[in-house]
Amino acid sequence: MLKLTRKVEYALIALRHMQGKELESVSSTKEIAVRYNIPIEILAKTLQHLAKENIIEPINGPHGGYRLKAQLGDINLVEFFERVEGPLGLSDCFYDSNCVQIDYCNIRTPIQRINANMMSMFRSMSVQDVTN
Repeated sequence: MLKLTRKVEYALIALRHMQGKELESVSSTKEIAVRYNIPIEILAKTLQHLAKENIIEPINGPHGGYRLKAQLGDINLVEFFERVEGPLGLSDCFYDSNCVQIDYCNIRTPIQRINANMMSMFRSMSVQDVTN
């Protein structure tokens, strides 16, 4: 089943939370975790990853946390999903050429069409489309 991972879901929840705050406002990991009932350890790793990807910026100090750095309207969903989780594809054979079925697969062409349509749709949407 095609679905978003928890890491992507938590990243989007955090970004929407930050986007809803005043410009230059800082959100702590604990604040977001408590507000949306997200395990703090997983959220902390997710936010660290988003900071490493320059989507948010860490603010140090006693009142530290994170705030938006990137323009969410400039990041399409394919780019975002791949920056958070890695290669995106409907089936493993789209990003892993070591598939043992590849020479015998009779659904590869129709799956490629579905995958191309899905990628096109996600490329036409920005992170901001989801977080607004």
